[in-house]
Amino acid sequence: MRIGLGTGSTTAFAIEALGRRVHEENLQIVGTPTSFAAERLAREHGIPLATLDALDSLDLAFDGADEVSPVFDLIKGRGAAHTREKVVASLADRFVVLVDPSKLVQQLGTKFPVPVEVLPMAVHPVQQALERLGARPVLRMGENKDGPVVTDQGFWLLDAHFDGIANPSALNQSILSIPGVLDHGLFIQIATDVLVGEPDGTVRTLEKTEK
Repeated sequence: MRIGLGTGSTTAFAIEALGRRVHEENLQIVGTPTSFAAERLAREHGIPLATLDALDSLDLAFDGADEVSPVFDLIKGRGAAHTREKVVASLADRFVVLVDPSKLVQQLGTKFPVPVEVLPMAVHPVQQALERLGARPVLRMGENKDGPVVTDQGFWLLDAHFDGIANPSALNQSILSIPGVLDHGLFIQIATDVLVGEPDGTVRTLEKTEK
């Protein structure tokens, strides 16, 4: 199988488990990482890798999420890899989201901001455009260094805080239309499956609510 490998603390466990099966069961897979961190972790666990140049499509991709709505719309991007994650997820026949119950929400934008990846020289006009859309945009700063967080693409991140998002599809298009924006963390109608890890160790397959 050709598998998209997500980024973040939750998917790190899945990558580790896949690597163990490759080693112990000779599982035949090739992975496409969504970030440098995912690539390094996959290599550490012995997962064969290929770039999208070598793969026309993917059978499966898995990743975490910051928020999951009842219709499987998502907010992603706390790991600053959402642009690459969206490219990989969109190429997969199945996109499986791995979360704990705290990530399930009735409406997107109630717990986490929407990360917006922006050209550094365009930060100010993009901030103004996001404010007109009802957001409170905040430039994400590095925790252990001076200055903003820089993505793998060399862009900066604006975290757009909303008091709930009534129409994620419309907001998706509105943000994408802002000059200087590369992409953002709204994943609309991309996820096909959501697996919820419960505190007792069991896994629940979420049922999608129809719009």
